[in-house]
Amino acid sequence: MKKVIKVIVSMGVGEGAQDKSVIEAASEDLLVITGQKPKVTRAKISISEFNLREGAPIGLMVTLRSKRKDAFLEKLFRIVLPRLRDFQGLSIKSFDGQGNYNLGIPEQIVFPEIDASKVKKIRGLQITIVIDTNSNKEAYKILRNLGAPFEKESPSFAKATGGRSG
Repeated sequence: MKKVIKVIVSMGVGEGAQDKSVIEAASEDLLVITGQKPKVTRAKISISEFNLREGAPIGLMVTLRSKRKDAFLEKLFRIVLPRLRDFQGLSIKSFDGQGNYNLGIPEQIVFPEIDASKVKKIRGLQITIVIDTNSNKEAYKILRNLGAPFEKESPSFAKATGGRSG
């Protein structure tokens, strides 16, 4: 049976190369959101225009599997996404054809675990949901069955995926 394999949650912290406290604060936020300690990602190349050196910390990421993945997805679909301002549903255009779905969350404070009064800087999150299929239609059905709140689809996509339209 096809299913979600893992969920990758990442956060960019470009100014972390100059200030270690930025990495620590963002790491704490990601830990609280996911329940797992994040891994620091580092620059692969130096880019002088951005004052970026190879090996400098530029982001954080967490890979969630099994129970943590399931709990995170349920929280994301039922609590977090409805709290987003002007949320009209997840875009059906964010599938990549390889069994992955990508979405961005503009601010970490929409997660209920984050105390907005203690946040020094609003940061966005990138969430990648990896599904063991190479079909956008199968991936859509799997996420839909998990409760993903997709936008109202066009009748042609709904017909192709067996979903509801309009």
